[in-house]
Amino acid sequence: MSGWTRIVEWIQWINRGICSAGMFLLIPMMLITSADVVGRVLWSRPIPGSVELSSYMLAVFILFGVAYTYQVKGHVVVSVLTSRLPGRVRSALEVATILLSILVIGILAWQGWVVGIEERTVSDMLRVPQRPFRLLVSVAAFLLCLELLIDLVRALRSLVRG
Repeated sequence: MSGWTRIVEWIQWINRGICSAGMFLLIPMMLITSADVVGRVLWSRPIPGSVELSSYMLAVFILFGVAYTYQVKGHVVVSVLTSRLPGRVRSALEVATILLSILVIGILAWQGWVVGIEERTVSDMLRVPQRPFRLLVSVAAFLLCLELLIDLVRALRSLVRG
C-alpha cells in the first residue's frame, strides 16, 4: 500500500467519522423539537431555548457532513455538456473546476478562521458562545479542501493518462 493511498484512506476515515458524529446530533435535535412542540401544544409551555439549540445542532450536522457528501459524490452534478466532450477536455475542465473550488473553499476556511477567532458574541436566550460554531465553518471547509485535493490528484492522473 503506497503512502498516498494511506493518506487518502486516513482523510476519508476522518470525514466518515465526523459525519457520523454529526448524524448523532439529529436524535437529540428531534427529541428537543418534539418535546418543545408537545409542551407548547398541551401545556402552553415551550422549552426555553429549544429553537437556539436546534439551530446549533442543525448547523453542526450540516457542517460535519459537507466533506463526506463530497467524498461520496452526493452533491448535484449537471453534466449535460461535459458528458459530450472528449476525455482529455473533460479531464482538463474537471481539473480547472477543482482548482477553482479549492480557491473558493480555501478562502472560506481562511476567513472562517479569522471571523471565528474574533467572535465574542453569545446567543440571546441561552448565552451560548458563537465562537465554536464560527470556527466549525473553517474546520468543515478545511476538510472539504482535503477531499478536493484528493480529487485533484485523481483528475490530474486522468488528464496525464489521457
